[in-house]
Amino acid sequence: MPSVKRVSRVGQASWPVKVCFGGLMVATGLAPFVAAQPQERTRNPHGPLPVSCEACHTSTAWAPVRQHPEFDHNTQTAYRVDGMHAGVACQECHINPVFKKTAHDCASCHADLHRAQLGNHCEQCHTTRGWTPAAQLATREHSNRFPLLGAHARVECESCHRGAANAVFVGLSTDCIACHRSDFLAAQGPPHQQGGFPLNCSECHSVNSWLGAKFDHAAVAHFPLTGAHATLACNVCHVGGKFAGTPAACIGCHQSDFRSANNPNHVAAGFPTDCSQCHNTSTWTTATFDHNLVSGFPLTGAHAATACNLCHTGNSFATAPRTCDGCHLKDYNQTTNPNHPQAGFPTDCSLCHSTVNWAGATFDHSKTAFPLTGAHTTLQCAQCHVNNNFTTIATNCDACHLVQYNQTTNPQHAAAGFPLNCALCHSTTNWTSATFDHSKTAFPLTGAHTTVACALCHVGNNYATVPTDCYSCHKADYTGVQNPNHVASNFPTTCASCHTTATWAGATFNHTWFPIYSGTHARVWTTCADCHLDASNYNSFSCINCHTHNEAATDPAHRNVRGYSYAPMTCYQCHPQGRSD
Repeated sequence: MPSVKRVSRVGQASWPVKVCFGGLMVATGLAPFVAAQPQERTRNPHGPLPVSCEACHTSTAWAPVRQHPEFDHNTQTAYRVDGMHAGVACQECHINPVFKKTAHDCASCHADLHRAQLGNHCEQCHTTRGWTPAAQLATREHSNRFPLLGAHARVECESCHRGAANAVFVGLSTDCIACHRSDFLAAQGPPHQQGGFPLNCSECHSVNSWLGAKFDHAAVAHFPLTGAHATLACNVCHVGGKFAGTPAACIGCHQSDFRSANNPNHVAAGFPTDCSQCHNTSTWTTATFDHNLVSGFPLTGAHAATACNLCHTGNSFATAPRTCDGCHLKDYNQTTNPNHPQAGFPTDCSLCHSTVNWAGATFDHSKTAFPLTGAHTTLQCAQCHVNNNFTTIATNCDACHLVQYNQTTNPQHAAAGFPLNCALCHSTTNWTSATFDHSKTAFPLTGAHTTVACALCHVGNNYATVPTDCYSCHKADYTGVQNPNHVASNFPTTCASCHTTATWAGATFNHTWFPIYSGTHARVWTTCADCHLDASNYNSFSCINCHTHNEAATDPAHRNVRGYSYAPMTCYQCHPQGRSD
């Protein structure tokens, strides 16, 4: 059996080795050579290692290994040894002689002082060049929920993660106040705690410079600083370091200005305490008052150029009148063309006057009960408003046109009893070309009636008592007719029963009392004389003229019929509809 011996150095692991040289088993460190029986080849204690023994060991002794082994850990293995790892003895990492069983992760050699708060990848913060994390650029990037920017990137980790390796890394608050509470409490210009400042430092401070703080007055305080406000020192408004309850209303700071103002006197005038309605932050003295928006009384035309004290007499701004006569009553009373008080004109000057031109007044008659149209619009006011009468003047036509009414002879209006409402025939556009709308009377004109001269019906200029029945005008026509003779036939005098206004000659008679246009008598007669044998009397007729029955044959058929007699008109008594049943 080959001899086995464990070789060791102080501070190094000892490995049992046995080697053969030239068929002889030689224990390291033994001499001279001892002859032995040939044995089987011994396995490499380091496992499968493609490196010759002499690359690390010497022929003098198995251990210690060569001071400079002919082995490049960086090129001949998958694990690069550099930095501080390069100075570590092999046995410090290779506890097991089988080198390939050596772990590559940091935690196998290095205890986790961070208690797994930062994971098991030490290389994220540490490098082989130095254990201190300040040497690692990735640490500066702080790639988590709190990126390190500006001055934060230059701060040592221990400044926030106190306790060195045992510090808290997971769950540490990212609020500004968590690290800067002492700065917040110590701040005096202005005092943050007394002023009720927010604990979010980033609202004023930046990560680049702690001292150059800027306060966004608009975003945080909801009071934008503009114009002169932007140039004021904070303590001018925030007296005594008071920031939380500072009033935002103008009067809160400008009450003394409001009370001392006398041009005009703001207090006496009852001005609103909202200074921004007239003043602006750019310049205090050049105030402008928006009369349209604030007062509810827009200034237009000449009003816009009038000095304030002309209307606001005695520095009266709160009770200044809004009605026209409040300022213009003197003008109203002195006006003579026309005389406004005597005429009872309304005191609302705007009905006729405008603020652009006082003298060029115009009266809108269309807004009265009597709109002016046609020739009425060109008349002078005094022609109707006699003796400056504007209040009690009548609006009916005859009030002005009674003279024309009485003097008219074609036709004579008064004698004819024409109505006094001239508008029934005349218009304001043309007085002479009057038109009478007969359709609005009890006798509308249609057909030939529309072309008849008025005097043909209104004989003797009679327009009041003219009859409306046909016979009154057509009596001569009625008595003169011979085909048939209306009088002898006892025809009715209501001409409209047969005649129309469209054509007088084409009369049609409605034979309603005996059907000659339907039934058995339709289309069997030619003229009225077929039945009416006496042309002078259409009340008589003969049935037996057409129905040629001899009496000897007719009597037996009617023997039991009550009231029967053989005569021309007796058939009608039983056969009024001309039927045999």
